[in-house]
Amino acid sequence: MFDLQRDAWGHWVLVMPDGVRHAPVTALRAYPVTAPHGGVALMDAEGHELVWIDALSDVPDPLRARLLQALSEREFLPVIERLEKVSSFATPSTWTVKTDRGTAQFLLKGEEDIRRLTGTVLLINDVDGVQYMIRDLAAMDKHSRKLLDRFL
Repeated sequence: MFDLQRDAWGHWVLVMPDGVRHAPVTALRAYPVTAPHGGVALMDAEGHELVWIDALSDVPDPLRARLLQALSEREFLPVIERLEKVSSFATPSTWTVKTDRGTAQFLLKGEEDIRRLTGTVLLINDVDGVQYMIRDLAAMDKHSRKLLDRFL
């Protein structure tokens, strides 16, 4: 099995079973929204795939923790857990939301910035280009669903 380590400059280094080292490497999810625990690739600086991992559950715990850290350093996709308030039901409107990373406030330019990826997964783009995700619309509280229904 390969290993993933940090070098003295904080870059991720892939150490292959034969001892060959590749630095720097980047961890990328194949489907970050629809299958976040599925395929992950470790890529070299030129974008060549060095290692493919079918599922994060296939990787031993200490290495999985380092892989998840490498992925989280590259990805920024806050998950909206609750809508606190919306300034107006006409756009543009300011949304105050509770995410898995804390409370956030953003400006929604138009209804077209809310995209349904699957039956229950939504992707929301704010005016600054930051993407927010709602993983399961049906699992959200009644207040949040009521606010979202005005825009869907």
